[in-house]
Amino acid sequence: MSVFNATVPVIQRSLKALDACLDKAQAHADALKFDSAVLFNSRLAPDMFPLSRQIQIACDFGKSIPSRLAGIEVPKWDDNEVTMADFKARIAKTIAYASTFKPEQFEESATRHIDIPMRDGSKLEFDGATYLNHFALPNLYFHLTTAYNILRHNGVAIGKRDFIGGA
Repeated sequence: MSVFNATVPVIQRSLKALDACLDKAQAHADALKFDSAVLFNSRLAPDMFPLSRQIQIACDFGKSIPSRLAGIEVPKWDDNEVTMADFKARIAKTIAYASTFKPEQFEESATRHIDIPMRDGSKLEFDGATYLNHFALPNLYFHLTTAYNILRHNGVAIGKRDFIGGA
């Protein structure tokens, strides 16, 4: 199994599944006649990020994982989404970005040294395999799962198959 195959297709499928869950969230809001933007401020607990930030962070991992493993700079995107269309566009942009990567860009990625700067000025350091398996993918799945749970908590009729997504 290659690092590419453990990265790009996983990101594509996961974010497509999130996008489909947002379609169901919009249908739910339409059926109950409320503005779907209300959902983006929803959170599971007072000290957790709301749905809006969960989606942004999932997309951030969707662009940073392949970038770091390929040894290129992670693009910086503003976090200014407000509407359903805005969030769906961010997801589509992230999928399109991840789709630009080619398998040969990941040939040395398992042993590539990766530094992640932290807000406090420190940095996390990993080799590529440890970064992918023990930091990046767990974080991606955490934020995807939390987004799913916020939608489900708000009554959106989604289940495990929606989270996993299609082939």
